[in-house]
Amino acid sequence: MRTSNAKVRNIIISIYFILIVIAIILSTVFSAFKDITGNPMLTFFLFLFCFVSLFFIVHWISKYFEYDSDGMKVVVINRGLLLSDYLNYREYKVEFEKHKLVSYKFRNFLIYKGLRLGIKNNNGKVKYVYFNVTLVSRKKRKYIRQSLRKMVRINRKKDNS
Repeated sequence: MRTSNAKVRNIIISIYFILIVIAIILSTVFSAFKDITGNPMLTFFLFLFCFVSLFFIVHWISKYFEYDSDGMKVVVINRGLLLSDYLNYREYKVEFEKHKLVSYKFRNFLIYKGLRLGIKNNNGKVKYVYFNVTLVSRKKRKYIRQSLRKMVRINRKKDNS
């Protein structure tokens, strides 16, 4: 099975555009917000902090995710969403054989969804790797879960026999 969240890119670009437009609007009508606090510098830093926080939260959440379990190996890739065509930044790629998968777990937090894979290395120890699946649709996460469940079930049967 092969899936990715490549179609989400336009939504993230729109969110960044909206954040920049809001920042421009707030900077032009800054004098209207001077009544929030008595000090205009404190008001400015409050809005700046909120804007920078929102910007970094969107940056932290927005990652490209690709899952490919066709063939003998599983390939899972996380990379930055916006500049990934030009710069290969924030890339995390794991490639492993299907029989080495020990466990998986999807984690759902308030604004972040993660996938933890337990992969057995050559020494027999389990190494856990984490992936950001926040922008992967619920339907695709369901298909990934089915694929991983099938691999873990087959691996447990092999280990028990």
